[in-house]
Amino acid sequence: APAGGTELSEHLWARYQDMRRLVHDLLPPEVCSLLNPAAIYANNEISLRDVEVYGFDYDYTLAQYADALHPEIFNAARDILIEHYKYPEGIRKYDYNPSFAIRGLHYDIQKSLLMKIDAFHYVQLGTAYRGLQPVPDEEVIDLYGGTQHIPLYQMSGFYGKGPSIKQFMDIFSLPEMALLSCVVDHFLSHGLEFDQTHLYKDVTDAIRDVHVKGLMYQWIERDMEKYILRGDETFAVLSRLVAHGKQLFLITNSPFSFVDKGMRHMVGPDWRQLFDVVIVQADKPSFFTDRRKPFRKLDETGSLHWDRITRLEKGKIYRQGNLFDFLRLTEWRGPRVLYFGDHLYSDLADLMLRHGWRTGAIIPELEREIRIINTEQYMHSLTWQQALTGLLERMQTYQDAESRQVLAAWMKERQELRCITKALFNAQFGSIFRTFHNPTYFSRRLVRFSDLYMASLSCLLNYRVDFTFYPRRTPLQHEAPLWMDQLCTGCMKTPFLGDMAHIR
Repeated sequence: APAGGTELSEHLWARYQDMRRLVHDLLPPEVCSLLNPAAIYANNEISLRDVEVYGFDYDYTLAQYADALHPEIFNAARDILIEHYKYPEGIRKYDYNPSFAIRGLHYDIQKSLLMKIDAFHYVQLGTAYRGLQPVPDEEVIDLYGGTQHIPLYQMSGFYGKGPSIKQFMDIFSLPEMALLSCVVDHFLSHGLEFDQTHLYKDVTDAIRDVHVKGLMYQWIERDMEKYILRGDETFAVLSRLVAHGKQLFLITNSPFSFVDKGMRHMVGPDWRQLFDVVIVQADKPSFFTDRRKPFRKLDETGSLHWDRITRLEKGKIYRQGNLFDFLRLTEWRGPRVLYFGDHLYSDLADLMLRHGWRTGAIIPELEREIRIINTEQYMHSLTWQQALTGLLERMQTYQDAESRQVLAAWMKERQELRCITKALFNAQFGSIFRTFHNPTYFSRRLVRFSDLYMASLSCLLNYRVDFTFYPRRTPLQHEAPLWMDQLCTGCMKTPFLGDMAHIR
């Protein structure tokens, strides 16, 4: 390399231009649109040939809901805050913003801070909001004692419910995060003092009231065509499994009358004949851990029977109960059972960790995120970020003033690219699966608690019932000599970029 000064600076920019050309050559247009939004993605190897029993949650699993439901929840909870909790009338001016939050965010109750945390418990800078306003990175670091690291093990329980940090894991939490941010915004913008714990509890209680009072059920029941999506595909999945001799069961927290109306809409009046066991108002996740609650039988009107349950019969409806009695009565144990749900904690975690069931996560956001990933803008932005990172790593040994200026320019460009890539998904928080260079905490839990994940249950229709899913072998850091960042750092011991241009 040149000795220094202007000559070295020119050399660095020449390497920069070489790398730009290399990235263009290594990323032909056909690399885009390779990912299929209707595919099923595997975290663990699983053969459907070995699965004899399929279980399902109801909300956002068997029944997919339209986004039009979220503003209804937001408005109803907002009005409950004003009319029943006596919150300021000015809060009524806020409307639901569907583009504000994403699933998987954490909320620090005492700091009124909504933020995205990565798999290593670090806040992604630029994704911390108090109310509707971004919090400067310097302030976030100062709030946590000079670090971006959040001690989640001290501040949040296994299910992400506190005591001082809450994680929003289900799709119903989107209007909750929006309302929480709007209420905090109103208090801050009007200079009103408030207790952070009281405000957080009031908002979560108002959202809970929307569900407990049955308001959401009423909206859906009044207009199922508007709110329930892909009902015909759900029917096709269930019918296909039964036709191939599989046993099916349903465990949901929703009440029978609501589930019955929805299933009649999607499947028909004889929907219960598809299921070997149906359990409603199960009270998950305690259903999976609390042995004390027995099953009770419901009749067609929803009235409870008092007789002791000694077997679970096909065509009957059961309420509450617990997983331990369920396993004893059905003998459905271990990896021959595959259960699908949308909530990684309430639906899947205990089943995988404690009981060895196989699990499938329904992630509706996956479809949109894959469509963004498939765009040429995203692919070029991501690959060039990796290339710049490699250049920075390789060239950091140059310490003269002009070289440092060049490296600073590259670092600035990389940061700008990161912001552009983040905004493709969500302007405030980016992708639900990835921070700038690490998986999100949500992604970490997704990998830990699900064997499979997909955008909707209908993705099963694209695979045979004896199909084997294999996870893509992900190289460890020391196993990845052909990855772009390794190419760029010269770790292949290839001294000239031109010698690598043939690599595809």
